[in-house]
Amino acid sequence: MLIELQEATKIYPMGEETICAMDHISFGIQKGEFVSIIGCSGSGKSTLMNILGCLDTLNSGKYFLDGEDVACFTQNRLSKIRNEKIGFVFQSFYLIPNLTALENVELPLKYQKIPKHRRKLLAASALHQVGLNTRMHHRPNQLSGGQQQRVAIARAIASSPPIILADEPTGNLDSKSGNDIMEILQILHNEGKTILLITHDPAIANQAQRTLKIADGKLVDLSV
Repeated sequence: MLIELQEATKIYPMGEETICAMDHISFGIQKGEFVSIIGCSGSGKSTLMNILGCLDTLNSGKYFLDGEDVACFTQNRLSKIRNEKIGFVFQSFYLIPNLTALENVELPLKYQKIPKHRRKLLAASALHQVGLNTRMHHRPNQLSGGQQQRVAIARAIASSPPIILADEPTGNLDSKSGNDIMEILQILHNEGKTILLITHDPAIANQAQRTLKIADGKLVDLSV
């Protein structure tokens, strides 16, 4: 099992009260699966994504990544996992405005201490993979929303992480651009990547192999 949650619970303080964003959630994901996580706003799906991406920690329960208990990892180990094992794609593209598409894709590779020549090759290859080989020297304000999301996907896949976590990747896009992004994710899945896709849109969720439905912090449905 690549990803496994056991009775995973996450609680946030809210003034004098507490909010249970994840309430004893348990499920597993095999290597190479394409799984969607669907729920309305406030259902807990983004909290779940943060846990799976090692961006946050549980209050109780267990999270096993590739058979290892994430709670036992040091901060350095968690940082290395985020850099090398997981590619993140968000609804907001989080591109740096004064950098070109190529430079935006290169930036995380620089943090991984990959040599400059190798960084450029990996970044250019990733942009080619998402169909932006002729736009790699354009800055974000010279690109459409769909093209900016392609840059964000290229940034996520440039170092070839085995897991892609996509949080509402089509949420800010028109339907054609959204379909293009889903085609890219399907190609990545066919290449062997494990894809976890968060969405509120059933039409998007149904393009995955199976769907986890979250409501009020609980797993309420698991389709096979």
